[in-house]
Formats: sequence, structure tokens, C-alpha cells
Amino acid sequence: MSWLPIALVAVPLLGAVAAFVPAVRDGAMAWGIAVSAAVLVLAVALAAVFDYARPAEMQLQTDWPWIPGLGLRFHLGVDGVSLPLVVLTALLVFLCFVHLAGHPPAGGRVSGLVVTLLVLEVGMLGTFLALDLLLFFVFFEVVLVPMYFVIALWGGAGRRPAAVKFILYTLLGSAVLLIGLLVVWTQAGTLDMVALAGRHGAGIARSAQILAFLAIGLGLAVKTPMWPLHTWLPDAHTEAPTVGSVLLAGVLLKMGSYGFARIAIPVLPEGAAALAPWLGAFAVAGIAYGSLACLAQRDLKRMIAYSSVGHMGFVLLGFASLTPVGLNGALFANVAHGLITGLLFFLAGAVKERYGTADMVRLGGGMLRRLPYVGSLLTFACVASLGLPGLAGFWGEMLTLLGAFRPVAGLSRPLFLVFMAVGGLGMVLTAAYFLVMLSRVTHGRAVETVAPARPLAPAQPDEPPGPPLATAEGVREVLSELGEGAEPVEPVATEAAVADLEREAEASVAALERETEPALAAGEAGARDAAQALRVGSTHAAQGRRPFRDATVYELAAWLPLVALIVLFGLWPKALLAVTTPAVQSLLGSGVAP
Repeated sequence: MSWLPIALVAVPLLGAVAAFVPAVRDGAMAWGIAVSAAVLVLAVALAAVFDYARPAEMQLQTDWPWIPGLGLRFHLGVDGVSLPLVVLTALLVFLCFVHLAGHPPAGGRVSGLVVTLLVLEVGMLGTFLALDLLLFFVFFEVVLVPMYFVIALWGGAGRRPAAVKFILYTLLGSAVLLIGLLVVWTQAGTLDMVALAGRHGAGIARSAQILAFLAIGLGLAVKTPMWPLHTWLPDAHTEAPTVGSVLLAGVLLKMGSYGFARIAIPVLPEGAAALAPWLGAFAVAGIAYGSLACLAQRDLKRMIAYSSVGHMGFVLLGFASLTPVGLNGALFANVAHGLITGLLFFLAGAVKERYGTADMVRLGGGMLRRLPYVGSLLTFACVASLGLPGLAGFWGEMLTLLGAFRPVAGLSRPLFLVFMAVGGLGMVLTAAYFLVMLSRVTHGRAVETVAPARPLAPAQPDEPPGPPLATAEGVREVLSELGEGAEPVEPVATEAAVADLEREAEASVAALERETEPALAAGEAGARDAAQALRVGSTHAAQGRRPFRDATVYELAAWLPLVALIVLFGLWPKALLAVTTPAVQSLLGSGVAP
């Protein structure tokens, strides 16, 4: 018995319960940082005591009777496949809390968000540690409710429809997944994942394996997500808060792909071999579709969401090859995608916070001059995601394509060569859409957006005239004082835009004074006060009262660990491959391996 897997699940759960205590609720954010830091320490301790000479064996197991009448056990453990994902999950949750310390949720309810994220961490870690099929399913489902609330309560303007779409898709996928797990149980007579993987399909008829693989694969494909079951993902990412997008891309998508490596392929090898061509076809369709969809996006977060569809297509293509090389590439791409896309969503959130929008057309250009640290890190994350050699994103994609180049015996090599060619085209398109985005956002001159002016002349003779809208924060404040509603606009103007604004303001003031002269003569001095207020607003605009802030200390603390790991795994891929390779060979076994 080992207490570490139990502690990894119990600490965030107890932390979530303790957050309801009034004394803790008052300092909820500090409590969340402390609990997530403790979980990260436990995950690092788990990695430290792991025996790297035996990564293929299940280690640090906890095996207790759970429901004896049904033969269910509370069985936890870790091997070379699950260990990297456990550490990745603990790291991303901790970095999300660090980020929140400097950026409290816009909708308030800090303690509620802390509780929700800690419960979410319980489900994510439990999924990667579970060694009983039903326990795996329970943890797999635990994440749905907290992620629903993260999107629905702290998301953007379209958060409610996006949250409902997320939970409906994933619940339907989970129902199909449960059917597949029950088929395995009725055929094999056990839910123990270690025993099932050791049998490599023995005792399960080929037809039952195909049926079970189809059901389990569909359930996992929704969470991965696989084209065309991906349509919930762009909406969820676009509307989720920054930390929600980071955990959704960095961990939740990995739960689906992890299920292929842990359950579907080793437990059902004949079903995997029969349906591998279909899995590969849908994988490369997702690669091509995701890349083309990215080229058509204007919203930065939505573009990154569609890029996840393409990148997870490489993961599924590696699984479809059923070779040690392909599966290693899939597991490496899993971790790399979690690091890189987590960083991308952190940066997209920072951009949206500063500009008030994620629309790349409205963002204009010049971010490298205006926000040098944010712009540079965004450039780094993009070139890492497009697969630049020397960074983590390169190795996973190349290994999955190499697996498709020589798939397992029994699969059509010409068909998989076509898959490899489409995957290679997807890599080219990935480079294209990221470079196009960088050319629009980080380079060139900044473009200022000026809201259309309100008509100066009153609509009715007895209606007081209203001042025009402009982009300056000072004008917006003046309008607020006068009771005029104004939409949020860009907070900073270039010198040229400010000069144009001043000239337009002076002309507007002159026109306003001419048109309101009769009213002023009759003693109505309110219009002159409005004109004077507009002059003050234009002066505030010239002073640039709300300059952009570059990366803050909290943001750098959340981003730089991801940068370091992306570089580390890019330059030293053996650090990860040495752990996964023996475990992958053991999972494939004689039932699938050539």
C-alpha cells in the first residue's frame, strides 16, 4: 500500500471542503494556492520515488475493497504512461491559482471558483490514477460538473449555451463509454485494469472486442475531441475564463486520449486492429479540418481551440498505428500539447484583458512594441505549437507520422502512407495559420478603433444634445457622468490617433456651440457644460490615462515554468520517452505488436 496516490486525491478534496469554513473562505485565493501547491509537492514526490528502472510495472498501488458484492475495488497506481500526466495536472492547476492571484475572477465569487477548481483537480488526478474500470468512469465523470460551472458562472457573454453544449456532448459520450465498459466486464468477468491489460484481450471474443472498442472509442473521442465530435470545444474555449481554457486544453482533453492508451488498445487489441483504419481516417480529417478552420478564424481563443482539434488528431493518428513508435509519439504529443496550449491560452487571456477583445482584426498589430514580453512569449508559444525543432511540439508530431509510415503488421501500409501525407500537410498548414496570426497581431503598426460618433444635433427641439463617442478613457468617463451609455473601447490611443481625436473634438465643440447658441441665450447653460466636458475628455485622451501593462509578476510566475518545460522536452526528449517506451511496449504486448 502506498499513501501517495490516496493523498493526491484526498488533499484537493479536503481542501475544497475546508474552503466552506468562514475563516478559510475569507482568504480563499491564498487557500487555493496553498492546497494546489501541496498537491504539486505530492506529485513531485510521486515522481521522485517512482522506480524508473521498472516504468512498465504498476507502482505505488493502493488496492482496497470498494463494493465487495460486485467485485469493485478502490485501486490506484501509476506507471510510465500515467506519471507524466499526473505531474502535468498538478502543475497546471497550481499555475492557474497563481494566475488567479493576480487576476481575480471578473464575476466575483472567489471562494466558489476555488472550490470548483479543487473538485476539478480531484477528478482529473483520479482519472489518471484509477486502475478499476468503474472507478475510472467515476473520476472521468466527476470533472464534468465543476467544468460546467467554471464556464457557466465565470465565462464570457455566451457562457450559458457553451456550458450546456459542453455537458450535453460529454454526458452522451460518457453514456456510450459506460456501455463499452460493461461489455468488457460481462466478457472478462473483472474490472481490474491491470489484469485486463495483462491478458491482452484473452477471454473476450473478437466480435465483443470490436463492439466494446467502438463504444469505448466513441466515448473517449468526444472528450479528446475527435472530428466530427469536436463541435462543443470551440464554444467552450471561447467563452471559458482563462483558467478554464487552460485546464480544458491542458488536462481534460488528455483524459480522452489517455483512455485509448490505458483501456481501449491494451484491453481490446483485436477490436483496435479492426477499427484502426477508421480511427486513423478520422484523425487525419481532424488534422486537416482543424488547420483549415484556424485559417478562417478572427477570434484568437477560437483559433487556438481549433488548433487543439488538429493537434489531438496527431495523437489519435499515433494510436491508430498500433506501434510502439506511434504510441510513444501520441503520449509525447499529449504532454507537449498540454504545456504549449496551456501557455497559449494564458497568453490569449492576457491579450483579451488588455485590449478588451480577442478579435485579431480589432487587435491590429504592433504588440511586440506595445507589450514586448507578452508579444515575445506569444511568438514563442506559437512557434512551439507549429512544431519547431528544438521545442516540445516537434517530437510528438514527428513520431506519430513515423508510426504511420510503418504501421503494425496487418494494417494497410498504403492507406497509412496517405494518412502520413495528410498529417504532413497539416503541419504545413499549422505553420501557416500561426505565422499569419503573428503577422497580424505582433508585427506592423498598431491600429486604433474609434467608435462611431453620435449625431451632434438633437433629435427633438427640446432634447439636449449629446457629445460624440471617442476611444479615450477620459471621454468615456465624461459620458458616464452625463448619463450616456458607452460601449468599452480600446483604452490606449497612438499619438496620431490622439491628434485626430483632438481635432475632431474641437470641430465638434465648435459645431455644438453654434447649434446651441439659442439655447444658451435662453439661459440653458447645460450644453456649454457638455462641450467643456468634451474638451476635458479629449485632454485625458492625450494624456493616455490607461496605458497598457506588460506581463505582471503573477503572469510570469504562471508562464515561465511552462516555457522552461517546453524547451527541456524539446532539447531532451529522452527525459519523457525513457519513461513511456517500456510502458508502451508492455501495454501493446503480443496481442498487437508485430
